[in-house]
Amino acid sequence: MKKIDPYLIRDDFPMFKNKVMMQGKPLIFLDNASTTFKPYAVEKAVNAYFQYETANSHRGDYDLCYNVDVKIDEARATLAKFINAEKREIVFTSGTSMSINLIAYGYGTKYLTKDDEILITQAEHASNVLPWFKVGEMTGCKINYIPLNEDGKLVPENLRKVISKKTKIIAVAHVTNVLGFIVDIKEITKIAHQYGAIVVCDGAQSVPHMPTDVKDLDVDFLSFSGHKMVGPTGIGVLYGKYGLLEKTAPFMTGGGMNAKFDMCGDVTYLQPPSKFEAGTQNIEGIYGLKAATDYLMSLGMENIRRYEDELRTYAIEKLKKNERVILYNEKAESGIITFNIKGVFAQDEATYLNSQGIACRSGQHCAKVLLDYLGEVATVRASLYFYNTKEDIDAFVSALEKGGDFLDAYFA
Repeated sequence: MKKIDPYLIRDDFPMFKNKVMMQGKPLIFLDNASTTFKPYAVEKAVNAYFQYETANSHRGDYDLCYNVDVKIDEARATLAKFINAEKREIVFTSGTSMSINLIAYGYGTKYLTKDDEILITQAEHASNVLPWFKVGEMTGCKINYIPLNEDGKLVPENLRKVISKKTKIIAVAHVTNVLGFIVDIKEITKIAHQYGAIVVCDGAQSVPHMPTDVKDLDVDFLSFSGHKMVGPTGIGVLYGKYGLLEKTAPFMTGGGMNAKFDMCGDVTYLQPPSKFEAGTQNIEGIYGLKAATDYLMSLGMENIRRYEDELRTYAIEKLKKNERVILYNEKAESGIITFNIKGVFAQDEATYLNSQGIACRSGQHCAKVLLDYLGEVATVRASLYFYNTKEDIDAFVSALEKGGDFLDAYFA
């Protein structure tokens, strides 16, 4: 099996080749759960659209337009292959947030009533919480929570304790964005289907880091974002089982998604995925997302997963030797490491790390309910990707060992 070599891989990325500095020090980027660096292949694909192929899709009877249509179709096929879906089940969106909102408004508000229930968890990102709150407001359905276990992880046995015939939607992340636990989404889906519920899976933190097979998982909907998988911002994917996509109402309407309409207001929509892609698409984003997906597939998603496992294990073992480090997810299986330093506010610690050229995220990570669960106001999150190295980890751990907060960094 091909092994990841981050030192060779870094030659593929402008941010490394350009030797970007931060606070006068070589940049160590440990905020990959937020966004990721883009390889030259993505830059090349986006520039090809701008420099040689600029045209609108589905809008003209000339070669340039046709060529764009072909490229979008090829991109859809690539994304389908990436997650083992059918091409017609791939909807291009602006990202995970839009994808989940599309399901919430197009499916949730259409089919749920005051007698129904949506189940989520305290570990969800705001993008997988707030849309369901709106569904509750609009339909009267209840939003209830599946209890987390003592580590803060969603486990199938806890779902069995609360699911009922009232449950119509279960909306959960495959990998949670703060604690980084990998949820057994296949078993969660199996339980949901036994009760007639559908599963809406937030794949923003899973799809970029591990093999994803929607047929094996049997999820009903899955969403993910391009910028978290070395692709451009503003582009993402909603996967849906085709029968459910047919039942779902469009979230946006306009040109390109209807077959006909008249003065009386009678409208015939196109079939999925077209009926969900109103207006001009993010064409350069689609080009870039295809290139990003091709790049990841060339490395191998299982290879990426194994390397990140190795890097995370190395980091955790190092961090556990520092008695001042509070680890919130030592048992997690992904490259997300969430922590605090005793006696130092999270954002002060992140600012101190910034002074050492190290990029981490601090705050509530768009998961405010989870921070209440943890009993913290804020935490620091370091998140790894396949281009990070053990030297990155060593520098990060060393900075934490030296200690300090923003006062030490800027007023010493």
